[in-house]
Amino acid sequence: MTEKAKQNQRPESTLAKNFTPADVESRRYAKWVVDGRFAASDDSGKDSYSVVIPPPNVTGQLHVGHALNHTIIDAHVRRQRMRGREALWLPGTDHAGISTQNVVERKIADEEGASRHDLGREAFIDRVWQWKDSYHDRISTQMKRLGDGVDWDRERFTLDEGLSRAVLTIFKKLYDDGLIYRAKRIINWCPRCMTALSDIEVEHSDDAGELVSMRYGEGDDSIVVATTRLETMLGDTAVAVHPEDERYKHLVGRTVKLPLTGRAIPIVADEYVDPEFGTGAVKVTPAHDPNDFAMGQRHKLDMPLIMDERGVITAHGPFEGLDRFEARSAIAEALRAEGRIVEEKRPYMHAVGHCERCDTVVEPRLSLQWFVKVEPLAKSAGDAVREGRTRIYPPEQEKRYFSWIDNLQDWCISRQLWWGHRIPIWYGPDGEEVCVGPGETAPEGYVQDEDVLDTWFSSGLWPFSTLGWPDDTKALEKFYPTSTLITGQDIIFFWVVRMMMFGTYAMGEVPFKEVFLHGLVRDEQGRKMSKSTGNGIDPLEMVDKYGADALRFMLARGVEPGSDINAGEDLAELARNFGNKLWNGTRFALMSGAHVDGALPRELGVLDRWILSRLSDTVSSVDRYLDNYEYGKAMNTLYHFAWDDVFDWYVELVKPVLAEGGERAETVKRVLGHVFDDMLRLFHPVMPFITEELWTTLVGDQERSLTVSTWPTINVRDEEAEKTVSALQNLVTEIRRFRSDQGIKPNQKATARLAGLESENLAGLEPLIRTVAKLDRPGEDFTATGTLQVSDDLSVEIDTSGTIDVAAERTRLEKALKAAEKERTGCTGKLGNESFLAKAPEQVVEKIKGRLATAEADIVRITAQLDRLNG
Repeated sequence: MTEKAKQNQRPESTLAKNFTPADVESRRYAKWVVDGRFAASDDSGKDSYSVVIPPPNVTGQLHVGHALNHTIIDAHVRRQRMRGREALWLPGTDHAGISTQNVVERKIADEEGASRHDLGREAFIDRVWQWKDSYHDRISTQMKRLGDGVDWDRERFTLDEGLSRAVLTIFKKLYDDGLIYRAKRIINWCPRCMTALSDIEVEHSDDAGELVSMRYGEGDDSIVVATTRLETMLGDTAVAVHPEDERYKHLVGRTVKLPLTGRAIPIVADEYVDPEFGTGAVKVTPAHDPNDFAMGQRHKLDMPLIMDERGVITAHGPFEGLDRFEARSAIAEALRAEGRIVEEKRPYMHAVGHCERCDTVVEPRLSLQWFVKVEPLAKSAGDAVREGRTRIYPPEQEKRYFSWIDNLQDWCISRQLWWGHRIPIWYGPDGEEVCVGPGETAPEGYVQDEDVLDTWFSSGLWPFSTLGWPDDTKALEKFYPTSTLITGQDIIFFWVVRMMMFGTYAMGEVPFKEVFLHGLVRDEQGRKMSKSTGNGIDPLEMVDKYGADALRFMLARGVEPGSDINAGEDLAELARNFGNKLWNGTRFALMSGAHVDGALPRELGVLDRWILSRLSDTVSSVDRYLDNYEYGKAMNTLYHFAWDDVFDWYVELVKPVLAEGGERAETVKRVLGHVFDDMLRLFHPVMPFITEELWTTLVGDQERSLTVSTWPTINVRDEEAEKTVSALQNLVTEIRRFRSDQGIKPNQKATARLAGLESENLAGLEPLIRTVAKLDRPGEDFTATGTLQVSDDLSVEIDTSGTIDVAAERTRLEKALKAAEKERTGCTGKLGNESFLAKAPEQVVEKIKGRLATAEADIVRITAQLDRLNG
């Protein structure tokens, strides 16, 4: 052995007896950053690989969904870096217009009793910047604790100077190309946030309301309509019926008196009306319903607003000044008093839109807003996926992508906020309008539009604005288009579609080559996490309790494309226990003299060839799974290779060899070193901290790092060795099971004759088999008390006399048999009880069936043991 190899035989003291994450994580992460392990170069000759982070809200806190997303991204980038690519993971945060403004407004109101209007726009924005600066580090600290290998020198913020210039540039380009316009349209309005919302910022839920049918007009000329939003009748400007509805043809073209107001409104015919629904007649409120707005345009109806931005009624004196819900009750009472109510259904469940940020019921409202004409942009984004320039994983998510992008309506991009990118439109004293781009100034006397842009407008530029666009930068040349977008499937409409539209428009090519949409994180019972059920997970609490590696391994092991991920305390504990197994296994290898110095010996034993073949198969499988984002399968493959092949078999089988010493032991030490070297590399992307600590000790150099080591390669499979060791495993397993059935203690030796080893090519391994199976060689007076037939040619004759107390073992088995028979009787009785089966939940019945099957199997097993014992 070389001197360096001797030095690499690590004594026990180089690794603590137990792995303590808190002692390792912050130290390792700080060293990675100082050593520039995550820094990507614009000038290297390596092939590039780039990912941009889905930017978390700057004032938010990372939740378990972020932890899942960051785990997958980090693992993906770390692996690409190890494969020799110039890998960039670009970090950053989003200014989160509505959410951030709401937080700061509440803070000012609570602490100072003031509103943003009391402060004024400039002073309020200064306050928000102060808030941002105070809370920004909270996000970055959490990312570091999770182990995110991002290039911190490239961190961006959607309101920083460079990204703001990008926003101005693309706004002007879209405006000049006629793809941005201002118009009065029905939009989603939040009376609490006091701003417009896009469709994807509205969450719909089935709420209990009431459906009120009321009569307009008198006698034969009257008509009955129904609504769940009774207050909007104050803004009705027509009643609509279907043109072919015979019931109402005589009324079309005439007018009917609107109750309470005395206004005469026309009855119009429109094919939008469904004659089979309700009475076949609908009230038309063009300023407060999108479908009514379309009818209002077709029939040139008036469109009066009947409530202000806060949802307060501004029309018809008796109800003026009432909140919209107060007005709903007051109008119902007034209609009842006039005998206008025909029917009231309550509770009436119907879909109601809520603001996703404050849960306020959204009000459809006619408003002057800025829009993006999306048709040409959406077509380009759709074609990119259809033509394969961007591939979506899992493929079934393409249907969701197309269902949205092929039916996309023009995008309302203006928001009535102060925090955000202010719309770069300026108005002259006589109504002139000019779009001011970067470096340009508005004419003197012009006033800028008060609104800001939707947050998703700036984050839609994220893949190229963060790399320096609109400038032609080296970073843009090197890393655009980005390689992969990894994000939750729940924001495919919010973000993925926006980036696809802007990327193909501004850059002329897709923003990313692949998109992986992962599922949501659920609890261990598969329930959605929520505050109300109290089953949410704080990822940092998990890190404190179990370590970042355990959290990451738990999450990655649950990733299956198209499925949600289960997470919880029990699963985290299992992941931590596996980390401890990895720690202890490596510690044993080091204490045994395992090292990585030099090439593998040419002369290898069958056990060595077997474990190297299993390693090669594992590398091949893991590569295949990770290339298809099947992290669950990859982690399970690695888990079973480590626990089953390495720890349970190879380590146990070579212990006698290591104890004997000599040349064969030196070969095993080198093979052990190679196996642990590659195994730690394979685990590193998902479990970076523990693997770095173990690997640097294994290679004997704390200045080296797994982050920039090479990814394991596939070697030739050795099918002959795998067949031989598989036969050995089967034989040893059967002997151990037989010993257990006979009541022989695990550490107690028994005398046995092995016959037919040649049939399985195991003759040369007989001493090893006897050592691990605790079997002595038979003497001349050997008499077998039992025979184990492993295969047609392979058998084991064992003498159990003197190894067990027959009477005590018979008593134990008879007691176990009675317990199994009692369990069978109880389960059979329940399953034969029709009353029980009718009431019991399906899962309870299935559990009892499982218990019955186990009891029956126990009875067969124990009876066979007693027969052998009595024989």
